Amino acid sequence: MVKTDPVGDDAVDEPVHRPPLFARAVPYLPLALFAALGASLAYVFRLPCRTGGWNDQVSTYTNFCYTDIYPLYFDRQLATQSPYFADVPFDKQVEYPVVLGEVMQVFSRIARWLELDPVQQAVRFYDGTVFFLGLCLVAGVVLMAAVAGPTRRWDALWYALAPSVILAAYINWDLVAGALSMGMLLAWARHRQVAAGVLLGLAIATKFYPLMFAGALFLLTLRTGRWRPFLVTMGSAVAAWLVVNVPFMVLAWDGWRRFYVFSQERGVDWGSPWLFFQSKGWPILGEADVSTLGMASLALLCLGIAVLTLAAPRRPRLAQICFLALAAFMMTNKVWSPQFVLWLVPFAVLARPNWKPLVLWQLAEMWYFFAIWLYLLSQSPLSRDDLGIGDDTYFTAVWGRVITIVVMMAFVVRDILRPHKDVVRRAGVDDQGGGVFDDAPDRFTLVPSYR
Repeated sequence: MVKTDPVGDDAVDEPVHRPPLFARAVPYLPLALFAALGASLAYVFRLPCRTGGWNDQVSTYTNFCYTDIYPLYFDRQLATQSPYFADVPFDKQVEYPVVLGEVMQVFSRIARWLELDPVQQAVRFYDGTVFFLGLCLVAGVVLMAAVAGPTRRWDALWYALAPSVILAAYINWDLVAGALSMGMLLAWARHRQVAAGVLLGLAIATKFYPLMFAGALFLLTLRTGRWRPFLVTMGSAVAAWLVVNVPFMVLAWDGWRRFYVFSQERGVDWGSPWLFFQSKGWPILGEADVSTLGMASLALLCLGIAVLTLAAPRRPRLAQICFLALAAFMMTNKVWSPQFVLWLVPFAVLARPNWKPLVLWQLAEMWYFFAIWLYLLSQSPLSRDDLGIGDDTYFTAVWGRVITIVVMMAFVVRDILRPHKDVVRRAGVDDQGGGVFDDAPDRFTLVPSYR
């Protein structure tokens, strides 16, 4: 076996002796066990709802155990029909991309096979879904550790046991996209461009946010001139996305497009800074169309990231650009649900594994997690002011998240502009997750670069 040049076609006469698979897996076993512990703690945290609390909104919010999984089993007719093909009003179709719809269908069929009573079916649907999401968390942690490389492998503990991950793990199906995204990064790091593209396409067909990673790959490709791997990856991503989407587009158009119509027409919602501006009646920011403001704000931030990537004295690491792009997407979005923290944790840690800003951010995320449920208690139709919190207290939690993420973004920008501050590169590595970008020379920059 020979080691092959990942860019050219020439083979290097250097034998590669790889240890057995079991030996390579051993360093990751403790991390997998910690991830399983985190998944179990997340399940235990929601036991008050699983044992009956879902049937009472006050109980759900006071126990902080809300999840979309249980109520959607009934509200989207999963007890009787298939996602996208259901004979229901348009606003009752499943409002998620097709990969999640199929995950929902698999576990709804298992639940119907195991139980006759619809209520017990919903509990089985929740249990099966949560077990699968727990496996996704374990997979995501192991894949993240592999991306981080041997010098930073234990950074993946943040993903396994971060308080915000445990609190938000089972609100929705986001951990599926997290595992696919980490798989995409690992495949790219290992020069498996086709696999990286397929996983990226599947991730985008699961949740929309992984589309931001395509922009990160493009910017680093522009700087390094490594176009062939990028084009192969993007072609594979488009192909994978089409393979899983086209059948539903053809056979269940209304059900398939529900996600895209919902995303376009959805107004400003919980967690978004735009909600603060609207509630306080700010001029322009609180009055203009949120979709337009959000897209314009995201475009400006992405332009800044592009300039930073091409003007930095040393090529940024892939994880740094992915983190900045994803954080920009979240902060400018019309909605910022508590579970969105699951998107950002692995990329924040890979971008800058410094515990102080991460702890500060985790505290802000925990405060928001508790604040949103307390705030909903005081809102109509419950209007339980004796149990909930008011607008001003709630918005401290909204801005706490924004400010702490901006702080982390500022530190990442500093590391990019001053590469000697990057703790990852202090170990003598360039970009362990960069794939073809690792140690790649510059082909295009806005200013001369010096290594």
